[in-house]
Amino acid sequence: MVIKQLVYLLALARERHFGLAAERSHISQPTLSAAIRQLEDELQVPIVERGNRFIGFTPEGERVLEYARRIVADCDALRQDLSEMRQGLTGHLRIGVVPSALPIVSRITGPFAVSHPRVSVTIMSLTSIEIQKQIDEFVLDVGLTYLDNEPVSRMRTLPLYREHYILLTPAGGPFAGRQSATWAEAASVPLCLLSPDMQNRRIVDKIFQSVGQTPQPTLETNSIVTLCLHVSAGQLSSVMPHTLLDMPGLPDGTIAVELTRPEVSYTLGFVMPDREPAQPLARALFALAPTLGLAEAMQWPLRQYG
Repeated sequence: MVIKQLVYLLALARERHFGLAAERSHISQPTLSAAIRQLEDELQVPIVERGNRFIGFTPEGERVLEYARRIVADCDALRQDLSEMRQGLTGHLRIGVVPSALPIVSRITGPFAVSHPRVSVTIMSLTSIEIQKQIDEFVLDVGLTYLDNEPVSRMRTLPLYREHYILLTPAGGPFAGRQSATWAEAASVPLCLLSPDMQNRRIVDKIFQSVGQTPQPTLETNSIVTLCLHVSAGQLSSVMPHTLLDMPGLPDGTIAVELTRPEVSYTLGFVMPDREPAQPLARALFALAPTLGLAEAMQWPLRQYG
């Protein structure tokens, strides 16, 4: 067995297509197929359900995939560790971020890039459930997600800040001139909200239910930017994380109103696999983040909000 065979197997698991997996791996399809057959011969089990096209993996193949993910991830971590000893960190850091945290993530990845210029970073907007799954499968190295509403499992956690909530609403709407509004009042206006697969939305629904309200949003999306654009259009309002106020200016034609009664907040932070040795790039991000003063910078109310 060689590592490349496992790498090709993981490519097939991602693409679910022999041709695409070969293309992503920069090899020919016959080469990829031969590598997987060699792996089957070595392990003496069928790994792939065979037909005229890719069908899926056998039960034995699913078990092989579990080990392959760990082995390949450990090999990548070993390379990073050795590289750090010789010339500083290099490699590719993959971070999954819940949409409500996207406004602040650059406060961390910017300084990280300065400290580790030889590391490339990919940021993916994902649900908290997707973050848990992709970390478990070694697709992601780190997640930025909620820590105390729907707790993650099998993870090391690093709390970063508390998320509060505002109503982003048209400047000429019913809340013009207001500094605050109750959650019950917010339920009375046409809303656009994140889609139900987002943990932020489940939090918002739970708060509305606590005051006896069940608003039916006019529009749902998995994008914070899309919500901002629809509020800016002048017809809808949206419940947003207060970190939106950290962006350089609110969307045109909108105001931010503090949501009260109840006053609610939830903790967001980094997560990474709870295993030793820790992946070097994730370990470096966990070491840097507490030095950046994010909890103080994001403390409610934000300085620019007053």
